[in-house]
Amino acid sequence: MNASEQIDELIAGIADWRGKTFASLRKTILEADKAIIEEWKWMGSPVWSRDGMIAVANAHKGKVKLTFAHGAHLADPEQLFNAGLEGNARRAIDFFEGDKINKTALKNLVRAAIEHNQTRLKKNAPARGRAKASSSQAE
Repeated sequence: MNASEQIDELIAGIADWRGKTFASLRKTILEADKAIIEEWKWMGSPVWSRDGMIAVANAHKGKVKLTFAHGAHLADPEQLFNAGLEGNARRAIDFFEGDKINKTALKNLVRAAIEHNQTRLKKNAPARGRAKASSSQAE
């Protein structure tokens, strides 16, 4: 079973409002960028990635938590983050029964996470490229 099928199965097994919220979050995340991939990590956590991890989601008793791996580095003009605010890297959004998902703001946050991942890759790529160039010149 691939990651998407495992996530389908997880969502189907959540019979209350959390399953619907989880499904809506997933759909919104995937709509933000067609190159996002779904993964299944840490013995049962759905993860969305593009050029690095974007976010992980879990259904907890009384809430659905969406944690952004590098949320502390992302602009959040709509103030979606409401949990994990004290951390140096991660930020989370806790969704409770009756909460509405601001889909536009969430898509923008996902896109900001992708941009952050891509910027990190670019910053690291030239250093590796210079190292290779230096070693080949020495030969």
